[in-house]
Amino acid sequence: MTDHAHHLPAGRAAAGPYAVDIDPERAGWGYSSLRVLDLPPGGSHAFATGDSEWIVLPLSGAATVTAEDTVHRLRGRDSVFTAVTDFVYLPRDTAAVLSTRDGGRFALPGARCTRRLPIRYVPAADVPVELRGTGNCSRQVNNFAAADVFACDRLIAVEVLTPGGNWSSYPPHKHDEDRPGAESRLEEIYYYEIAAAHGTDGLGYQRVSPSGHGAGTDLLAEVRGGDTVLIPDGWHGPSIAAPGHHMYYLNVMAGPGVDRAWLISDHPDHAWIRDEWAGRPTDPRLPLCTAPAGGTR
Repeated sequence: MTDHAHHLPAGRAAAGPYAVDIDPERAGWGYSSLRVLDLPPGGSHAFATGDSEWIVLPLSGAATVTAEDTVHRLRGRDSVFTAVTDFVYLPRDTAAVLSTRDGGRFALPGARCTRRLPIRYVPAADVPVELRGTGNCSRQVNNFAAADVFACDRLIAVEVLTPGGNWSSYPPHKHDEDRPGAESRLEEIYYYEIAAAHGTDGLGYQRVSPSGHGAGTDLLAEVRGGDTVLIPDGWHGPSIAAPGHHMYYLNVMAGPGVDRAWLISDHPDHAWIRDEWAGRPTDPRLPLCTAPAGGTR
């Protein structure tokens, strides 16, 4: 099934200077945003954060971020599949300039917020890397702005790398209700990059099914590099990487809850799979990448 409202193939979410430009108005919700910016060698981009907090996250290439008389040099990475990256946090109501000597692609996950927190630089070595699941449910999660790792007002963001042939976002789970201590209501954006192999671009699949809450989002999408999927509600997962092609996705989440927390409910038909993981080995291909050696700048 195709849901053109929630699956945005590469190019469809472009606007102005951005290859992807999704804000709450475009998504039809209240908080979560994502921009992806391609810059040529020597390129720069000035922007205001407005009513949202943002993270500058290199997908490929290095950059310099200038804001409020501070300068932060991002070492970045060659691609999302080669290294964990450093990043810069920008608070709301800030003017910033992103510039690059050699060119690159940069993600700007963001969220509407009320508190104004300080600008911060985080080196790649300080990003926790989690190996989640076992066997063909194994994946790598780079928890750079997870709720319990890095302080934001509302923004939660992580990177997930799924080896070719594996399933991630599994068992299917949801976070479309406020249930104290059990589930937090969060809007979510998935942004994909797929590793090419043998000269062929890869693909993957994303499923979202109705949970009985919200608008009843129902989606089965073939996803390729540069695609985005919007998840306002519903059970999401699995995310499936085609054999031979590693899958990357950036998850951006935010919601109205007083507490910034990632609390999920597993689909009752599939939750048992977590019990099957105990004592089984993680996919030996993981981690696909780690923080680069030799410093952070």
